[in-house]
This record gives sequence, structure tokens and C-alpha cells, in this order.
Amino acid sequence: MPNSAPLRVLVVDDEPLARQRLLDLLALEVAEIVGTAASGREAIKAIRDEQPDLVFLDVQMPGLTGLDVVREVGPETMPVTVFVTAFDQHALQAFELAALDYLLKPFEDERFHRTFARARDTIRLRQAGALQDQLRALLTGNAAEPLPPNPATDYLERIAVEMRGQLRVVPVERIDYIAADGPYAELHAGTDTFVIRERMQTLEDRLDPAHFFRIHRSTIVRLDRVEALLTAPGGDYAVRLTDGTRLRVSRSRRDALAERLGTLG
Repeated sequence: MPNSAPLRVLVVDDEPLARQRLLDLLALEVAEIVGTAASGREAIKAIRDEQPDLVFLDVQMPGLTGLDVVREVGPETMPVTVFVTAFDQHALQAFELAALDYLLKPFEDERFHRTFARARDTIRLRQAGALQDQLRALLTGNAAEPLPPNPATDYLERIAVEMRGQLRVVPVERIDYIAADGPYAELHAGTDTFVIRERMQTLEDRLDPAHFFRIHRSTIVRLDRVEALLTAPGGDYAVRLTDGTRLRVSRSRRDALAERLGTLG
């Protein structure tokens, strides 16, 4: 998706003022409003009829809640979703249902715009992933449709981190490994640890596979920091990094990791 292409957005909230605030903020973004909804039932119909790229979905609504909307539509078929909530305890449920992010009412304008930027990047990644699937199908002789021209993936070179009211940029070559912590990811770079709100799957997709490898569902490691692949008692696996850190390796990923380490120059 080109940066200039507007995202097709659906706004769902039972409060008119809350809907209008989102619409006012979206007017400052490259976005096309495909509809608004004031209830869960309206939201389900609009999602199925309009197939938006992105939905801002209120959690607390009479009748069907935002969580109910996701369950009925199905997490695997939902558009990229940002929950909007006044109650922080809903945040964990939101991430378990595969929401991109959540906005905690009342939220600042800057928080909204950062969330929108993440949604835009995630949608571009989804489309890039679909192109990669088509390419694999073509190579195996199972392609059903022609490939769009010139698919490309832009890997992260730096990651922006908010720290005590400041925005700090961390070059990815500084990162030794990344560890999941609930909806957050910890970037370990030497003696520094930076925390961002990001999914491991998104980071895995955005980091260059020539340099990074996901050794466990909760860990991504930079390959040139791996000093040894270890077999622990009981048949478990781990890696030892050059600084002595040991990280667990999933059994299902051990062979692929060994192959990748064997190709390092």
C-alpha cells in the first residue's frame, strides 16, 4: 500500500461525542471514513459490508460489546482493530483477541496519531505478507492469481522508543535480543533495556531475517550475537550469547536455527 493511499476506516462508539472526536482526529490523517456505528450489531454489519482496513472499536457498548463483535466476526477475519476503552482492565482481553492496540479514554491527540501510524504500518505488512504467500505459491506451481508487480519489504533499521517523555531511536544493529512481556516487547541492547508496545509477530516480520531469528514464541535473537547452541539436560535447547546470556530455544525451531547458524560467515 503506498503511503499516500488512504486507509478505509470504520468508527464504532455508542457515544456521539466520542465518535466525533475520532472523526475529527481522522480528518488529519490519510483516511477514508467508510462508516460509523453506534452499536455492536451495527458494527458487525458494517465490517462485513464495508470490509474496512481499520476499525476503531469501543469496548463498552450496550448489548454486544466490542469484544463480542470480535468474537462474532472472528479474530482471523477482523480488520486491523484498535479498541477504545475507559477501563484499563479490558486492555489484556483486547490483546488476547488480537487487537493492534487500545486507546484509553481520555487519550491525547499524539497518542491517537501514533496508534494510527502503527495501524498503517501493520496493514502494509499484512499486504506484504499476502504477496509473499503468492510468491511461494508461484514457486510451487500453486498460484491461483498473478503476482502484483514489484513486491518489496522494507526492514526496520531503527526503532523509536518512548522514555520519560522523550522519543529515543534505537538502531536495530544494537539489539542483542528481544523478549516478549505481555503486550510489550523488551529490546535488550548491551546493558540497556528498552520497552515498546509491539507484538513479537510484527517485529519478526519487520526485522531482516538475514540478521534476526525467532528462537521461541517469546524471543527473537540477533544471529551474530549467538556464540553457541546448547543442549540442556532433559533434551531442552538454549543459546548462549557473546555476553553470556542464555536464552531458551523451542524444540520446533532448533533445527532451523542450527541451519541458520551454520550459514553464518
